[in-house]
Amino acid sequence: MTRDPDGYTVAPFPAVRHVYLDTLHLAYRKHDIHALLELDVTLPRGLIREHKARTGEGLSFTAFVLACLGRAVEAHKMVHAYRVGRNRLVLFDQVDVTTMVEIPVGDQRTPLAHVIRATNRRSVHDIHTEIRTLQTERNRERRVPYARLVGLYPWVPAFLRRLVWKAILKNPHRMKARIGTVLLSSVGMFGQSGGWGLAVPLYTLGVLLGGIAEKPVVVDGQTEVRELLSVTLSFDHDIVDGAPAARFTQRFADLLASGYGLIE
Repeated sequence: MTRDPDGYTVAPFPAVRHVYLDTLHLAYRKHDIHALLELDVTLPRGLIREHKARTGEGLSFTAFVLACLGRAVEAHKMVHAYRVGRNRLVLFDQVDVTTMVEIPVGDQRTPLAHVIRATNRRSVHDIHTEIRTLQTERNRERRVPYARLVGLYPWVPAFLRRLVWKAILKNPHRMKARIGTVLLSSVGMFGQSGGWGLAVPLYTLGVLLGGIAEKPVVVDGQTEVRELLSVTLSFDHDIVDGAPAARFTQRFADLLASGYGLIE
């Protein structure tokens, strides 16, 4: 990094951004449809706060969302189906969700794209433990090779990198093994207000979490202040029609609102 006396700084372009640029280049042809929602998370947020007050442990809200997402996809497998050739679809029983986890590498924090396997078969606490383990110093040995690989990535010619990505994306089983079947990303984990964004159109289902805002809502004829999570659901319209997308959305919303996995 260099600093100019005239008032600007020249910083290196992050190597990991080249990975995102390649996937965006290959995904732009998808025909996505988007649903921008506000989902009630008042109960689970309260349960997480109660758990911390009682035990001192701060449960990951992302882990809770992942558990709900896994069960909702399990009930509506079409939303994470992959197309093979012209006339076949592969519908996986196991829901593997890729999410971004910030990890310390040296004196910086680096986003790690991590696949949480079998989210539909695991508890909130189990997923929480996996995320927290990634963020601790005990997992240092995994970060060093990851950082080195990311650092070397831009030096590989772009056409070769994209050929590798094409080979991965053409094979559903290879894609599931490498990058999972669903994407969960977040733009609001550090914010205190609502707001939406659009997920990278690489998966049949992409979920992007915005912020959480307190808003007045009519519940049973009474106006209450509720905590509403801004969520964007992006579906590949080549595979998922509006009705299956709506049924999945309702199931996902119900699981979030009920505090699934947080009540013993």
